[in-house]
Amino acid sequence: MSEQSSAATAQQRDPRRWWILAVLCSSLFVIVLDNTILNVAIPSITEQLGASTAQIQWTLNAYTLVLSGLLITAGGLSDRLGRKRALLLGLLVFGGGSLMGALATSPEVLIAARVLMGVGAAFLMPGTLAVLVRTFDDEERPRAIGIWAAVSSVGMALGPVVGGFLLDHFWWGSTFLINVPVAAVGLVAMALLLRESKDPGHSRPDLLGALLSTVAVVSLVWAVITIPREGWLSPKTLTAGLLGIAVGVTFVWWERRVQDPMLDMAMFKNPKFRGAVFGGILTAFGMAGSLFLLTQDLQFLRGYDPLEAGAQLIPMAVGVLFSSVVVSPRVLKKLGIGKGVALGVSASAAGLTVVALAPDSNGYLVLVAGLLLLGGGAGISGPLVANALMSSIPPERASTGSGVNNTLQELGSGLGVGVLGAVLVAVFSQTVPDRLGAAAGESYPQAVKAAGDSQALLADVRDAFTSALTASQLIGAAAVLLGGWIAGMLLLRADRAAAAAAAAAAEAPAENATENSPA
Repeated sequence: MSEQSSAATAQQRDPRRWWILAVLCSSLFVIVLDNTILNVAIPSITEQLGASTAQIQWTLNAYTLVLSGLLITAGGLSDRLGRKRALLLGLLVFGGGSLMGALATSPEVLIAARVLMGVGAAFLMPGTLAVLVRTFDDEERPRAIGIWAAVSSVGMALGPVVGGFLLDHFWWGSTFLINVPVAAVGLVAMALLLRESKDPGHSRPDLLGALLSTVAVVSLVWAVITIPREGWLSPKTLTAGLLGIAVGVTFVWWERRVQDPMLDMAMFKNPKFRGAVFGGILTAFGMAGSLFLLTQDLQFLRGYDPLEAGAQLIPMAVGVLFSSVVVSPRVLKKLGIGKGVALGVSASAAGLTVVALAPDSNGYLVLVAGLLLLGGGAGISGPLVANALMSSIPPERASTGSGVNNTLQELGSGLGVGVLGAVLVAVFSQTVPDRLGAAAGESYPQAVKAAGDSQALLADVRDAFTSALTASQLIGAAAVLLGGWIAGMLLLRADRAAAAAAAAAAEAPAENATENSPA
């Protein structure tokens, strides 16, 4: 870019763009924080509200189910009705649900509050990225997306830490109340800072498509989150999974035939979009599954309580933050998206391997190195995948594309926990001493209880669980590496195809001019 064009671009930039990014990121932070902050408050909620195990499960899952199920629908509606309007609606509903949750006096009210929060988050999550893409130009967008991705990852990692701090000083409702001032300030700031934007070519909502996508995704997510508890072949898992697949096929059939579809299936013909989505799914699979295993490692083998285990993950958050903001934009300039994604996932896979092989005793420095590497790699590849996704779709469909990506990543994360958790149980059940009984192979606490006071049996149980964790974590590292490299290859191929097409288009006018010139 020449100095004149750079100066002209700088003059056209919105002077409020970094304030807009700050508001978008603060809203995103509380959304992702809510995915993990509630885990540490479960004992207090169970005791003070008298919640049953089933009610606690619904309290945790209601938010995830509603958020996942409505992401595509909310993204499509945002493109049609206006992204600013959707963000304001999302903040209002999310803040209202948070206040309702903080003041809940029964488990039923708390579950209803979580449902409302999921609805609000579904309108917020795709809208934040869509507005970001339209606010920043090509030169500044990688850095802005890096900050956005860093906030998302750090919010997820800090959930247990923030929740533990609040519970140490306040009552359990503070884990919900913390969202209310953020939502209130965000409503005022977005109303003043954002300009309205929407898709001018699609005004009529696709109601049947919205219903089909919601039913399909909710069914699939429900099947995925029941796998660790019910098993792969249980009637609940199979029924929900088959229903989700059947309705999903119907949704694709409908969207390809309706005149004004909510989700334009032509987006999946773009190899860049496919590469970004594929990479996001498999990377989320490996990352979520491996982190699920890591929390068990920290609590069962290293002896940390839930709050301490969350605090041990801070090095990973530091790695994500630094790489997303500082390293990822530079990697994009030097290597491009495809090679940059491959580099990032290679670092993440190496970090996961170091974490898996770190010794239980006196091995925290090794664990920190692995977490820094894991977070640093994710901080490189995450923003690059997001940038590839948003640059591969028309700007007027930005919210829809973001909603599709977030939905598939939710499914990938759930599958990662389900699949790697199943591998953990399978390996552990095969290696735990037979004389403890079949039930002991289902979980580490049950095996410890069955071993009683026998130090020899306890040592065997610990060794069996350590081996099972290591094997499962290494499989997660392989999934991250494989998924990321395939995505990097697809993105590299898409970049080369686009470059070849641009070169051919540039040569065509020159050839025509030569042919038409007088002899």
